[in-house]
Amino acid sequence: MKQTPDKNKLDEFMRSSRLVAGGFLGHDTRGVDEIIEADAATVFALGRTTVGIAERMREVSLQARRGLGMWVDIDAAHRAMMEEARGELVCPWPHPGHFHKAVTTVQRTDTGETAEFSDLNIHMVEAHGFFEGRGSRFRIEPERLIQVLF
Repeated sequence: MKQTPDKNKLDEFMRSSRLVAGGFLGHDTRGVDEIIEADAATVFALGRTTVGIAERMREVSLQARRGLGMWVDIDAAHRAMMEEARGELVCPWPHPGHFHKAVTTVQRTDTGETAEFSDLNIHMVEAHGFFEGRGSRFRIEPERLIQVLF
């Protein structure tokens, strides 16, 4: 399928490091739309929605924030910790979206598995169905995230 000029521009912008070190696509050779479609298929196959995943990510982050950098029990099977830095991150899509530089780590206490995501990741999963490209610093494999969060 041929990319439109706007889609080409978005892909190019997301590969650059102008917003985040290494860009949002990492070493992934697929375009943004291909990444979103593949991840949407995974999410669907696992019986989840991106909105439901983002809601759980947000819930965990809000609880982790109260720990001020220390682990907080979320429920019987999860604990989480949030680390914050000064400044904001901007959503790469052309709309107003500014998010605190905060990274939440969630751990399943029964398996020890962890997943890490930023406030910007929560927005991009919910609003755009975007988990970032392979090799990017904050790529979240949907299958792993679902496994850890739920």
